[in-house]
Amino acid sequence: MPHARGTPAYRRLTLAMMFAGFSTFSLLYAAQPLLPTFARVFGLSAEGASLAVSIATGPLAIGILVAGRLSDRWGRRPMMVAAMFGAGLATLLAAIAPGWGTLLACRLLTGVALAGVPAVAMAYVAEEVDAGSVGSAMGLYIAGTAIGGMTGRIGVSLVAGALDGLGSGIAGWRWALGAVGVVALAMAEAFRRLAPPSRGFVARGFAGRDAPRVGVRALFRDAALPWLYLEGFLLMGVFVTVYNYAAFRLEAAPYRLGQTTVSAIFLLYIVGSASSAWFGGLAGRIGRRRVFWVPVVLLMTGVALTAAAPLALVVAGIALVTAGFFGAHSIASAWVGRRALAARGQAAALYLFFYYLGSSVLGSAGGIAWTRSGWPGVAWFCLALGGVALVGAVALWRVAPLPVATPIVVVEG
Repeated sequence: MPHARGTPAYRRLTLAMMFAGFSTFSLLYAAQPLLPTFARVFGLSAEGASLAVSIATGPLAIGILVAGRLSDRWGRRPMMVAAMFGAGLATLLAAIAPGWGTLLACRLLTGVALAGVPAVAMAYVAEEVDAGSVGSAMGLYIAGTAIGGMTGRIGVSLVAGALDGLGSGIAGWRWALGAVGVVALAMAEAFRRLAPPSRGFVARGFAGRDAPRVGVRALFRDAALPWLYLEGFLLMGVFVTVYNYAAFRLEAAPYRLGQTTVSAIFLLYIVGSASSAWFGGLAGRIGRRRVFWVPVVLLMTGVALTAAAPLALVVAGIALVTAGFFGAHSIASAWVGRRALAARGQAAALYLFFYYLGSSVLGSAGGIAWTRSGWPGVAWFCLALGGVALVGAVALWRVAPLPVATPIVVVEG
């Protein structure tokens, strides 16, 4: 029997998933606020220092495809436990890295290890949770990612700055990364103790050299999954673009805000945390098809507001973008798990591959819009992406839901 909302097992599972989301995104983005420090300490350019982030996110996107496939054979929970411990340990090693090359190697290992969490999380929840509770459970996982992403940026910066000021003799960035690694290991142990053993998982094996391609073709023949992959690509592109270039705008005239003040914008991730849980629960009650367009419109409204001049409206717009993005991602990620009747790990991996691809490709393309046309160019670029996402939401509304009697399990190949 799947775990239903209100049961002790469901509460343990959702708490474990919040820990997984928090740990993953705090580890992934912990290096971002430290990039200027790395440039100064190791004598790097800004582009060179940025490798501390990109060398983790790149392997993560690719590793997701492999991890999802392997989890169909080895199981979801064991892979997530191993991934969380591995990433925490790699971050601890990064904190004591003697040189830049060693630090980059540790960050690469962090990205490879972390691939085992997001690639498997959706499948694990979909298999172990009652159908009516999947949305809220996945929403709590996404809420954990929002809080972790915020903490990984703001908390590390504050810890590093405070400890540098104490003159302890050890660089503050090392203490900050070490603290993140220790917390991640504690959360890995908490996940291992709390997450219920898999009951809905059935190992899936493929026979033949062409089996993986056959599995992917079957996923793309589904009426909803290709649209959901497109949504992940587009919406993540909008979200990353807004956050990437908002700092450039707010530090320039007429606002001229300081770097510390601008970094407080990541506190808006709290809005995303609440939004993901709320929209996930709403979708579980009245249906994903009926709800999904709402956070997409919310995101587009937020983008339009950021084009206004008053600072209060700009911040409100970013808050709406955050709420819309996390709400839509919460629904889409749970939806992928429900649509994939076979090779669920592979389906989740493909969604997250396109999700992170949107971050990389569209986030960079947004920089071209900023350079050529300033914030109006960024706003129009994001609105165009949001418009395509809204078309996809309408198309998804017209997709017939799966029959209620259909068993949602992973079957033998």
